[in-house]
Amino acid sequence: MPYTDLPVGHPAGLARLPEEPGDFDAFWAGTLRRSRDVGGEPVLTPVTDTELVTVDVYDVRFPGWEGQPVAGWLVVPSEAEGPSPTVITYIGYGGGRGLPTDHLLYASAGYAHLVVDSRGQGHDTPDAHAGTGTQWVNGFMTRGIEDPHEHYYRRLITDCVRAVDAARLLPHVDAARIAVQGASQGGGLALAVAGLAGRTVAAALPDVPFLCHMRRGAETATEGPYTELVHHLRHDPRRDPARVFATLGYFDGVHFAARATAPALFSAGLMDPVCPPSTVHAAFDRYAGEKYLREWPFADHGGGRGATAAEHLRWLRGRGLAPAARRT
Repeated sequence: MPYTDLPVGHPAGLARLPEEPGDFDAFWAGTLRRSRDVGGEPVLTPVTDTELVTVDVYDVRFPGWEGQPVAGWLVVPSEAEGPSPTVITYIGYGGGRGLPTDHLLYASAGYAHLVVDSRGQGHDTPDAHAGTGTQWVNGFMTRGIEDPHEHYYRRLITDCVRAVDAARLLPHVDAARIAVQGASQGGGLALAVAGLAGRTVAAALPDVPFLCHMRRGAETATEGPYTELVHHLRHDPRRDPARVFATLGYFDGVHFAARATAPALFSAGLMDPVCPPSTVHAAFDRYAGEKYLREWPFADHGGGRGATAAEHLRWLRGRGLAPAARRT
């Protein structure tokens, strides 16, 4: 596979960034208010059949879009004393929260770790509102594509912001030290939350983020969810691409990045056919806070793979999010 669209260290250099909707801020203020006004608090239930001895696991249910329950796992070090710095993880496209044993890294390093299920993608958080659009088997990109108020990502991003609201109420969580993290779709969601949740987020870790400069992604990606947009527009050439991308403008990471101020560590694979590096650079260049970009020159959509974990932990500690104290 050749390099995609950026050499090592080259700025995105895109002359045409996605157009920001004029009512972007009002749209999201109203969206979040609509769900927060419903109220509700998270519910924790201990999970005792994991066979794990160094971490404690809780099933979490918290109110998301319009108060609908969203599932999650909370994994915490068994020996932690008091509230801990916390990582909230959002999941990649087509996946859900999985099993607690899938998520041991951050708790093993001393952090409380909240893993958020993706509505309609995981098994534990349904999305009854499928919306309209050309549907691929498990595709979500065109659900509600004719109207941003009906689009799937309005609901999912709201869930992800409400996960921060819920985490701040948990006794295990240091509310002043919450980082948001994810890869691919999860990275795009972390970026959206960093832009919408403001100072309640202390750090962001968007790896190979999806949902950034989505028109560019549709024009250049050769694999993955951006190709759903190509299929949608190709299926009926009478559809107006401008209308499609006007809807997606409300969910584009480039616009969230311009509103995010928490320190952020991005990553990009420079041979990524799913989220081409220019789309990541477009969001990185607009990011308003302290920012760093780790480029992996020969990486595909896997980015730095296992090497990413150690970089995350070192970087978080350098931002003042040290692990929780241990009992002696």
